[in-house]
Amino acid sequence: MNPNGNMKVGFFQFSPVPGRKEENVERITSSLRGALADLLVLPELFSTGYLFENKEELKRSAEIIPDGPTFLKLADLAAEEKFNLVYGIAEREGDEVFNSSVLVTPAGDFWVYRKLHLFNREKLWFSPGNKELEVIDIGKAKVGMMVCFDWIFPEVARILALKGAQIICHPANLILTYCQHAMITRCVENRVFAITANRTGTEERKETKVAFTGRSQVVTPQGDVLIQADGVEDTLRITDIDPNLALDKNFTSRNHLFDDRRTEFYRKGNLC
Repeated sequence: MNPNGNMKVGFFQFSPVPGRKEENVERITSSLRGALADLLVLPELFSTGYLFENKEELKRSAEIIPDGPTFLKLADLAAEEKFNLVYGIAEREGDEVFNSSVLVTPAGDFWVYRKLHLFNREKLWFSPGNKELEVIDIGKAKVGMMVCFDWIFPEVARILALKGAQIICHPANLILTYCQHAMITRCVENRVFAITANRTGTEERKETKVAFTGRSQVVTPQGDVLIQADGVEDTLRITDIDPNLALDKNFTSRNHLFDDRRTEFYRKGNLC
Protein backbone atom coordinates (compact mmCIF):
# COMPACT_ATOMS: atom_id res chain seq x y z
CA MET A 1 0.00 0.00 0.00
CA ASN A 2 1.03 3.58 -0.67
CA PRO A 3 2.10 4.99 2.74
CA ASN A 4 1.33 8.68 2.09
CA GLY A 5 -2.44 8.35 2.60
CA ASN A 6 -3.34 8.71 -1.07
CA MET A 7 -3.95 5.73 -3.31
CA LYS A 8 -2.65 4.59 -6.65
CA VAL A 9 -5.60 3.23 -8.63
CA GLY A 10 -6.07 2.21 -12.22
CA PHE A 11 -7.24 -0.22 -14.85
CA PHE A 12 -6.03 -2.59 -17.52
CA GLN A 13 -8.04 -2.67 -20.74
CA PHE A 14 -7.47 -5.23 -23.48
CA SER A 15 -9.24 -7.53 -25.95
CA PRO A 16 -9.62 -11.06 -24.56
CA VAL A 17 -9.40 -14.04 -26.91
CA PRO A 18 -12.81 -15.76 -26.70
CA GLY A 19 -12.69 -19.18 -25.09
CA ARG A 20 -8.94 -19.00 -24.32
CA LYS A 21 -9.02 -18.63 -20.55
CA GLU A 22 -5.47 -19.68 -19.80
CA GLU A 23 -4.12 -17.35 -22.46
CA ASN A 24 -6.19 -14.42 -21.17
CA VAL A 25 -5.18 -15.00 -17.56
CA GLU A 26 -1.53 -15.28 -18.52
CA ARG A 27 -1.83 -12.02 -20.41
CA ILE A 28 -3.12 -10.35 -17.26
CA THR A 29 -0.47 -11.78 -14.96
CA SER A 30 2.33 -10.75 -17.29
CA SER A 31 0.86 -7.29 -17.94
CA LEU A 32 0.25 -6.45 -14.27
CA ARG A 33 3.44 -7.86 -12.84
CA GLY A 34 5.45 -5.00 -11.40
CA ALA A 35 2.52 -2.56 -11.44
CA LEU A 36 2.81 -0.13 -8.54
CA ALA A 37 -0.80 0.25 -7.44
CA ASP A 38 -3.13 -0.12 -4.49
CA LEU A 39 -6.21 -1.01 -6.55
CA LEU A 40 -6.56 -2.22 -10.14
CA VAL A 41 -9.69 -3.10 -12.10
CA LEU A 42 -10.03 -5.46 -15.08
CA PRO A 43 -12.88 -5.74 -17.60
CA GLU A 44 -16.07 -7.76 -17.30
CA LEU A 45 -15.74 -11.45 -18.31
CA PHE A 46 -12.05 -10.84 -18.97
CA SER A 47 -11.07 -14.51 -19.07
CA THR A 48 -13.77 -15.95 -21.35
CA GLY A 49 -14.84 -13.23 -23.72
CA TYR A 50 -18.41 -12.00 -23.96
CA LEU A 51 -20.45 -14.02 -26.49
CA PHE A 52 -21.65 -17.57 -25.97
CA GLU A 53 -23.65 -19.83 -28.25
CA ASN A 54 -25.68 -21.39 -25.45
CA LYS A 55 -25.79 -21.99 -21.71
CA GLU A 56 -23.84 -25.22 -21.97
CA GLU A 57 -20.87 -23.46 -23.52
CA LEU A 58 -21.04 -20.85 -20.78
CA LYS A 59 -21.20 -23.49 -18.04
CA ARG A 60 -18.07 -25.15 -19.40
CA SER A 61 -16.23 -21.83 -19.20
CA ALA A 62 -17.56 -20.70 -15.81
CA GLU A 63 -15.68 -21.30 -12.57
CA ILE A 64 -16.52 -21.81 -8.93
CA ILE A 65 -15.20 -19.08 -6.63
CA PRO A 66 -12.74 -19.49 -4.88
CA ASP A 67 -11.78 -22.94 -6.18
CA GLY A 68 -11.37 -22.10 -9.87
CA PRO A 69 -7.96 -21.70 -11.49
CA THR A 70 -8.53 -18.08 -12.48
CA PHE A 71 -9.25 -17.00 -8.92
CA LEU A 72 -6.25 -18.91 -7.58
CA LYS A 73 -3.86 -17.35 -10.10
CA LEU A 74 -5.13 -13.83 -9.59
CA ALA A 75 -5.13 -14.22 -5.81
CA ASP A 76 -1.47 -15.23 -6.08
CA LEU A 77 -0.80 -12.21 -8.31
CA ALA A 78 -2.50 -9.82 -5.85
CA ALA A 79 -0.46 -11.27 -2.99
CA GLU A 80 2.84 -11.10 -4.87
CA GLU A 81 2.31 -7.57 -6.19
CA LYS A 82 0.57 -6.32 -3.05
CA PHE A 83 -2.43 -4.73 -4.77
CA ASN A 84 -6.19 -5.18 -4.53
CA LEU A 85 -7.62 -6.55 -7.74
CA VAL A 86 -11.17 -6.39 -9.12
CA TYR A 87 -12.12 -8.42 -12.18
CA GLY A 88 -15.16 -9.75 -14.03
CA ILE A 89 -15.69 -13.48 -14.42
CA ALA A 90 -18.34 -16.09 -15.27
CA GLU A 91 -19.11 -17.62 -11.88
CA ARG A 92 -20.80 -21.01 -11.50
CA GLU A 93 -22.85 -22.00 -8.47
CA GLY A 94 -24.79 -25.24 -8.82
CA ASP A 95 -26.68 -25.12 -12.11
CA GLU A 96 -26.57 -21.34 -12.31
CA VAL A 97 -23.98 -19.06 -13.85
CA PHE A 98 -23.61 -15.42 -12.85
CA ASN A 99 -21.88 -12.50 -14.52
CA SER A 100 -19.80 -11.66 -11.48
CA SER A 101 -17.14 -9.32 -10.21
CA VAL A 102 -14.53 -10.42 -7.69
CA LEU A 103 -12.44 -8.30 -5.34
CA VAL A 104 -9.37 -10.06 -3.98
CA THR A 105 -6.94 -8.44 -1.54
CA PRO A 106 -3.20 -9.04 -1.06
CA ALA A 107 -4.09 -11.03 2.06
CA GLY A 108 -6.30 -13.37 0.03
CA ASP A 109 -9.64 -12.09 1.34
CA PHE A 110 -12.29 -11.87 -1.35
CA TRP A 111 -15.80 -10.69 -2.10
CA VAL A 112 -18.12 -11.53 -4.98
CA TYR A 113 -20.76 -9.32 -6.57
CA ARG A 114 -23.23 -10.75 -9.10
CA LYS A 115 -24.46 -8.41 -11.84
CA LEU A 116 -28.01 -7.33 -11.03
CA HIS A 117 -29.00 -5.91 -14.41
CA LEU A 118 -28.34 -8.20 -17.36
CA PHE A 119 -27.98 -6.62 -20.80
CA ASN A 120 -29.72 -7.96 -23.90
CA ARG A 121 -28.46 -11.46 -24.79
CA GLU A 122 -26.93 -11.93 -21.35
CA LYS A 123 -30.47 -12.83 -20.27
CA LEU A 124 -30.20 -15.94 -22.45
CA TRP A 125 -27.13 -17.19 -20.62
CA PHE A 126 -26.78 -15.80 -17.10
CA SER A 127 -28.89 -15.84 -13.98
CA PRO A 128 -29.57 -12.36 -12.57
CA GLY A 129 -27.56 -11.42 -9.51
CA ASN A 130 -28.93 -12.50 -6.15
CA LYS A 131 -26.59 -10.73 -3.71
CA GLU A 132 -26.94 -7.43 -1.91
CA LEU A 133 -24.78 -4.53 -2.99
CA GLU A 134 -21.86 -4.47 -0.59
CA VAL A 135 -19.13 -2.04 0.43
CA ILE A 136 -15.73 -3.39 1.42
CA ASP A 137 -13.08 -1.66 3.51
CA ILE A 138 -9.68 -2.35 1.91
CA GLY A 139 -7.77 -0.16 4.34
CA LYS A 140 -7.10 2.96 2.29
CA ALA A 141 -10.72 3.28 1.14
CA LYS A 142 -14.13 1.70 1.06
CA VAL A 143 -15.04 0.26 -2.32
CA GLY A 144 -18.10 -1.15 -4.01
CA MET A 145 -18.56 -3.11 -7.21
CA MET A 146 -20.97 -2.86 -10.12
CA VAL A 147 -20.76 -4.53 -13.54
CA CYS A 148 -21.25 -2.91 -16.95
CA PHE A 149 -24.99 -2.29 -17.60
CA ASP A 150 -25.56 -1.58 -13.91
CA TRP A 151 -24.43 1.92 -14.89
CA ILE A 152 -27.81 2.83 -16.40
CA PHE A 153 -29.61 2.21 -13.11
CA PRO A 154 -28.67 5.15 -10.85
CA GLU A 155 -29.90 3.22 -7.83
CA VAL A 156 -26.82 0.99 -7.93
CA ALA A 157 -24.26 3.76 -7.55
CA ARG A 158 -26.51 5.59 -5.07
CA ILE A 159 -26.91 2.56 -2.80
CA LEU A 160 -23.17 1.92 -2.84
CA ALA A 161 -22.53 5.56 -1.99
CA LEU A 162 -25.12 5.54 0.80
CA LYS A 163 -23.40 2.47 2.23
CA GLY A 164 -20.13 4.39 2.35
CA ALA A 165 -18.33 3.55 -0.90
CA GLN A 166 -15.61 6.04 -1.80
CA ILE A 167 -14.62 4.20 -4.98
CA ILE A 168 -16.90 2.27 -7.34
CA CYS A 169 -15.09 -0.44 -9.30
CA HIS A 170 -16.82 -1.02 -12.62
CA PRO A 171 -15.68 -3.95 -14.79
CA ALA A 172 -17.37 -3.54 -18.17
CA ASN A 173 -17.82 -4.78 -21.74
CA LEU A 174 -19.38 -1.59 -23.07
CA ILE A 175 -20.79 -1.38 -26.58
CA LEU A 176 -22.86 1.81 -26.25
CA THR A 177 -21.05 5.07 -26.85
CA TYR A 178 -22.33 7.12 -23.93
CA CYS A 179 -21.69 5.04 -20.81
CA GLN A 180 -18.37 6.69 -20.06
CA HIS A 181 -20.14 10.06 -20.02
CA ALA A 182 -22.92 8.66 -17.81
CA MET A 183 -20.37 7.48 -15.25
CA ILE A 184 -19.29 11.09 -14.86
CA THR A 185 -22.85 11.85 -13.77
CA ARG A 186 -22.88 8.86 -11.40
CA CYS A 187 -19.75 10.28 -9.75
CA VAL A 188 -21.06 13.84 -9.48
CA GLU A 189 -24.48 12.92 -8.11
CA ASN A 190 -22.91 10.68 -5.44
CA ARG A 191 -19.54 12.37 -4.90
CA VAL A 192 -17.58 9.15 -5.44
CA PHE A 193 -14.64 7.99 -7.52
CA ALA A 194 -15.29 5.44 -10.26
CA ILE A 195 -12.89 3.15 -12.08
CA THR A 196 -14.42 1.82 -15.29
CA ALA A 197 -12.33 -0.95 -16.86
CA ASN A 198 -13.72 -1.62 -20.31
CA ARG A 199 -12.48 -3.98 -23.00
CA THR A 200 -11.62 -3.39 -26.64
CA GLY A 201 -11.95 -5.33 -29.89
CA THR A 202 -14.88 -7.15 -31.46
CA GLU A 203 -16.51 -10.56 -31.08
CA GLU A 204 -18.68 -12.41 -33.56
CA ARG A 205 -20.71 -15.59 -33.05
CA LYS A 206 -23.16 -16.69 -35.75
CA GLU A 207 -25.58 -13.79 -36.33
CA THR A 208 -24.24 -11.62 -33.50
CA LYS A 209 -21.33 -9.22 -33.73
CA VAL A 210 -20.41 -6.72 -31.04
CA ALA A 211 -17.76 -4.01 -30.97
CA PHE A 212 -16.45 -2.75 -27.64
CA THR A 213 -15.64 0.88 -27.00
CA GLY A 214 -12.57 0.83 -24.74
CA ARG A 215 -12.02 4.28 -23.22
CA SER A 216 -11.52 2.94 -19.70
CA GLN A 217 -11.32 5.76 -17.20
CA VAL A 218 -10.96 7.00 -13.64
CA VAL A 219 -13.39 9.76 -12.64
CA THR A 220 -13.32 11.98 -9.53
CA PRO A 221 -16.22 12.98 -7.26
CA GLN A 222 -16.26 16.33 -9.09
CA GLY A 223 -16.67 14.63 -12.48
CA ASP A 224 -13.12 15.15 -13.71
CA VAL A 225 -11.67 12.38 -15.86
CA LEU A 226 -8.22 11.84 -14.39
CA ILE A 227 -7.09 9.26 -16.91
CA GLN A 228 -8.72 7.63 -19.94
CA ALA A 229 -7.52 5.07 -22.46
CA ASP A 230 -8.32 5.20 -26.15
CA GLY A 231 -10.79 2.90 -27.86
CA VAL A 232 -8.31 0.42 -29.28
CA GLU A 233 -5.03 -0.15 -27.48
CA ASP A 234 -4.14 -2.48 -24.63
CA THR A 235 -3.61 -0.03 -21.80
CA LEU A 236 -2.45 -0.12 -18.19
CA ARG A 237 -3.03 3.27 -16.57
CA ILE A 238 -2.54 4.22 -12.92
CA THR A 239 -3.18 7.53 -11.20
CA ASP A 240 -3.08 9.00 -7.69
CA ILE A 241 -6.29 9.84 -5.87
CA ASP A 242 -7.26 11.01 -2.41
CA PRO A 243 -10.22 8.78 -1.49
CA ASN A 244 -11.14 11.10 1.38
CA LEU A 245 -12.47 13.58 -1.16
CA ALA A 246 -15.42 11.22 -1.54
CA LEU A 247 -16.38 11.76 2.09
CA ASP A 248 -17.50 15.32 1.43
CA LYS A 249 -21.11 15.23 0.21
CA ASN A 250 -21.63 18.99 0.39
CA PHE A 251 -22.53 20.37 -3.02
CA THR A 252 -22.72 23.91 -1.67
CA SER A 253 -22.54 25.29 1.86
CA ARG A 254 -26.32 24.79 2.06
CA ASN A 255 -26.70 21.58 0.04
CA HIS A 256 -25.79 18.08 1.17
CA LEU A 257 -26.35 15.42 -1.48
CA PHE A 258 -27.68 12.86 0.96
CA ASP A 259 -29.22 14.95 3.74
CA ASP A 260 -31.24 17.03 1.27
CA ARG A 261 -33.01 14.02 -0.21
CA ARG A 262 -36.80 14.14 0.24
CA THR A 263 -37.27 10.41 0.67
CA GLU A 264 -40.81 10.76 2.01
CA PHE A 265 -41.86 11.80 -1.50
CA TYR A 266 -39.82 9.18 -3.32
CA ARG A 267 -42.01 6.41 -1.89
CA LYS A 268 -45.39 7.77 -2.87
CA GLY A 269 -47.63 7.04 -5.82
CA ASN A 270 -46.38 4.35 -8.18
CA LEU A 271 -42.74 4.60 -7.12
CA CYS A 272 -41.02 1.51 -5.78
